[in-house]
Amino acid sequence: MLIDFNNLEINNLHPETDFEKKVIFFLKEWFSDSKFVKVQTSGSTGVPKIIEIDKEKMVNSANMTCNFLDLKKGNTALVCLPVEYISGKMMVVRAITKKLKLMIEDPSVKPLENLNANIDFCAMTPLQVENSLDKIHFIKNMIIGGAAVSESLKNKISQTLKRSNAQTTIFETYGMSETLSHIALKKTYPIQEEYFNVFDGIEISTDERNCLKIYAPQLNSEILQTNDLVEIKNENQFKFLGRIDNVINSGGAKIFPEQLEALVKKEIPNEVVFLGVKDESLGQKLILIVEGIKSELINQKLSTINYQQKFHKPKEIIFVEKIPRTPNGKVNRLELKSIFEN
Repeated sequence: MLIDFNNLEINNLHPETDFEKKVIFFLKEWFSDSKFVKVQTSGSTGVPKIIEIDKEKMVNSANMTCNFLDLKKGNTALVCLPVEYISGKMMVVRAITKKLKLMIEDPSVKPLENLNANIDFCAMTPLQVENSLDKIHFIKNMIIGGAAVSESLKNKISQTLKRSNAQTTIFETYGMSETLSHIALKKTYPIQEEYFNVFDGIEISTDERNCLKIYAPQLNSEILQTNDLVEIKNENQFKFLGRIDNVINSGGAKIFPEQLEALVKKEIPNEVVFLGVKDESLGQKLILIVEGIKSELINQKLSTINYQQKFHKPKEIIFVEKIPRTPNGKVNRLELKSIFEN
């Protein structure tokens, strides 16, 4: 289904799939008299909940992204993320705000399977991109969110797009439900940036733990305190180091699992998670969970990884068929940890 927001007649839309029906339902909610819409949080760092968000603030967020990417009236966008969550809702709101033409594709792992035309803008998860590499050259601006973009995926993206000579720009996002999707973007192609660039009108700082604080009055009236450890370069740029909730204390050494996962993913394509599980002598024992079938090749690659510190090397490597994820595709560390601590 294609919706032209420059010439919208909701009653003339005839949804055929369940996802198209959900998009139309959200449109009716958006154009209702209510000043708020309900959004479900992902539950990746706690219990999922329903929050109410001011429509005006969602428009502000939409303008920030569209202005950053220079999207204009009549440009084409594609939504392939669930509209229960802020990521999918904001794709629709951006199309409404800038009067874009919006293609609707089911939020599957291969959302670009039927795409054969150029698109100006799309948002996807890393898993969706991984399964759509043969079609990403059709997209001019792509943002990837919901989980970190692995080094392995970055390399695949680069190799694919260089072969096709595509004029594609790809960004990794930083944000959360409370910031109405992202507040900062980091380019991963055609160049790889180290720091996230925050949008205009957003102030960043850190608390005594070096966790990010966000003041974005156009998006949220409160100063948002995160549990994300960061390194701030200047008032407009920061580097994400990892979540303080995930920090592993093993024998008195603090270990940031996200950094180790990025290192391992340079060597193997599998999803990996570093966990700290209870240990009598160390407090927490560092283990590595690898999704997929154990093989000599993968074991060999894992054995040659050059860890910066001796205590970064996992005490145990465990292969699992499937790593648990939240409904919108993020790794569920809490559930995974509970499996190995019970």
